[in-house]
Amino acid sequence: MSGFKLSDPGESVPLKSTPAALELTVHSVPMPSMVKLNPANGRWKMLLVLACCAAPVVASYFTYFVIRPQGRSNFSELIAPQPAPPTLSFKRLSGEVVPASALQGQWLLAVASGGECDSRCENNLTVQARLRETLGREKDRVDKVWFITDQAVPRAATLAALQGVEILRVPLHELAAWLQPAPGQQLQDPLYIVDPMGQWMMRTPVIASPLVDPAPSAKVKKDLERLLRASASWDQPGRPSAGRLP
Repeated sequence: MSGFKLSDPGESVPLKSTPAALELTVHSVPMPSMVKLNPANGRWKMLLVLACCAAPVVASYFTYFVIRPQGRSNFSELIAPQPAPPTLSFKRLSGEVVPASALQGQWLLAVASGGECDSRCENNLTVQARLRETLGREKDRVDKVWFITDQAVPRAATLAALQGVEILRVPLHELAAWLQPAPGQQLQDPLYIVDPMGQWMMRTPVIASPLVDPAPSAKVKKDLERLLRASASWDQPGRPSAGRLP
């Protein structure tokens, strides 16, 4: 018939070539039964992902409180490395022995001087009292301590003006082995800040009377607030009688 061309039954018809990309079959995909799942590996991967997510937060806190980026500095001097807590014992004015371990558990804002308490001592005791009060609700995390470094008896007027200050007598050479002033200063010049573990953390510069120049006291307050904020996760406020050593 015209218009049609019948192929010879004996003649082979060539097959169209198949692109290589189509030659893949489902047999190249692993079957679920062939995959072995390890729950432990999954947990480790999840923990790794969580650690990666938390790393920026941890790094930011470490940078803010430890490394201290440029442009942000403390007014007081941070002590590094910190000397070991003292092994000496202290005495109250009554003669009662107070072990060094009793100083732990609370932040300490300490003044050191002779018992006669000269003008520098009186000024530091005034700064000490004002600083603690300005901390507001955080003040119960801070104890005020006056270390007397000789056998002199404080004046009655000085003692009457002190409220909530723990007065401890300790030999000068023993206290000087723990707390030290900046070069060119005397032991009685700065205030000393000790953390709840008994580690001496910071010393202030010489501070003028808040009535004469309130700026230095305000800067020390900021230093204290930073320390209290940084330790908020592990430091619990207040002893049974706030502001007093046991």
